[in-house]
Amino acid sequence: MYLTKEVKESIFEKHGKGKNDTGSSEGQIALFTHRINHLTEHLKNNRKDYNTERSLVMMVGKRRSLLDYLKKKDILRYRAIIKELGIRK
Repeated sequence: MYLTKEVKESIFEKHGKGKNDTGSSEGQIALFTHRINHLTEHLKNNRKDYNTERSLVMMVGKRRSLLDYLKKKDILRYRAIIKELGIRK
């Protein structure tokens, strides 16, 4: 499995306030980014997997909503997470 407990903890520890801080916007955005990158690689090999493609589009929308929320609340945190994860605006 690509997303083990240890991988999640490391993502939240790096981008959140700690490994148990799963509710922070930065941590959730980083987790969505990890999952989006994984699904993108999957779809490169399996072009006709339309269910995964739909899930990917929905996940990108959720991440976009979190990014919009963070941008509205704290523009500096938004800019930092965008730069750190290499997300396009």
